[in-house]
Amino acid sequence: MSTPKNAIETALKSGAKMVDLKFVDTFGTWQHFTLPIGELTEEAFAEGLGFDGSSIRGWKSIEASDMLAMPDPATAFIDPFCAVPTLSLTCTIAETGAKEAYLRDPRGIAHRAERYLLATGLADTAVFGPEAEFFVFDNIQFDNRTNGSSYLIDSEEAAWNAGRDEMPNLGYKIRYKEGYFPVAPADTQQDLRTEMCLIMDELGLKVERHHHEVATAGQVEIDIRFDTLVRMADKMMVFKYIVRNVAKKHGKTATFMPKPLFGDNGSGMHTHMSLWKKNKPLFAGNEYAGLSQMALYYIGGILKHARALCAICSPTTNSFKRLVPGYEAPVNLAYSSRNRSAAIRIPAYSENPKAKRIEYRPPDPAANPYLAFSALLLAGLDGVLNKIDPGEPLDKNIYELPPEELKQVPSVPASLGESLDCLEKDHEFLLKGDVFSLDFLEMWVSTKRKEHDALRLRPHPYEMHLYYDA
Repeated sequence: MSTPKNAIETALKSGAKMVDLKFVDTFGTWQHFTLPIGELTEEAFAEGLGFDGSSIRGWKSIEASDMLAMPDPATAFIDPFCAVPTLSLTCTIAETGAKEAYLRDPRGIAHRAERYLLATGLADTAVFGPEAEFFVFDNIQFDNRTNGSSYLIDSEEAAWNAGRDEMPNLGYKIRYKEGYFPVAPADTQQDLRTEMCLIMDELGLKVERHHHEVATAGQVEIDIRFDTLVRMADKMMVFKYIVRNVAKKHGKTATFMPKPLFGDNGSGMHTHMSLWKKNKPLFAGNEYAGLSQMALYYIGGILKHARALCAICSPTTNSFKRLVPGYEAPVNLAYSSRNRSAAIRIPAYSENPKAKRIEYRPPDPAANPYLAFSALLLAGLDGVLNKIDPGEPLDKNIYELPPEELKQVPSVPASLGESLDCLEKDHEFLLKGDVFSLDFLEMWVSTKRKEHDALRLRPHPYEMHLYYDA
């Protein structure tokens, strides 16, 4: 469905009565508005459909709020969760008048990243393969007031329910950090994950595997086949949409929050990357771990900018509760073949040059995929263009290094605030090719500092335990 005509014809053949126009906001949430199918003409794809941009976080002020949603026919699918047959289209956002791309639109930023890659002449395609982990819970309650704060999570398979009177409690509870890979009846979500995967396959997301992840209480990983930058970001939005809606259908709740549980593993979004030119892989070679010199320079660029990248790829205060030692999170900025304790791993599953890639492990699924993939590409390209040496690989278990050696390994920032400091000092690489604008980055830092301060200023429930009788 790569043309407007094909998209409309397919919608009509499917009996679609409505068309749902979806777009991603600054911080990675899908937004939408819906029209009768008769309002979707071939001209609408070129002319766009108007909406009020002043109500979208981080976008327009009210005196200049008119914007255009430009549907992409290649993203068309029949929405499996609507009671009335509905065509879904993902949009890029444009200004009214000349229809210029809106500089704060994340999908537009991703398109500019792909165009910049072409302009460098280094490659014509950037391929991304994210592994977005998430949790599926049975219940979540939270409350925040001036005089109190609380949250409560529950899951039938969680270790904390081993002693609960369930009439009967059958005892099949997954112990902390032992969720990788027990079968049923301990794993209660096999059929739920399979349903998610089947819908993903119907909508064009090629599923490679699914399984329970390390943490107790329903931690999940579903891996989908890699794709080009914008298409992969599009697919990640569909991925999250399917996960949340299938969970809801079964009376459960899914979250991509990186660290919802204390004392157990959080959820990451390990991101695999490679560059191609004329259908030939550019990361395969005769250097370390079968990489090319280009791939090593790409690693050098990511490691150089990694602390700034955290502000975009690990973009929440909660992200830094995952990025701590001891929970398999890659807090140390090094690269290695196979070693999962390094920030960058070179997978060794296959010797096929087409499979040669690097895996960057600090990102988490709270990241906006359009922004995260674009920033990672720009960091890597900066490394290639400036021939940044990544240094020697670290093939030891980083978590078992003696303190004197560990001090020599740089680490990710300790907080969202620190990562924003790093981004303010190191952002020139993001401005190349006008991919990101200074206006966008200033808005991002300002908004994220407010998030950081909102948490910093609030008393924490655990502080009552520690200090109430001080």
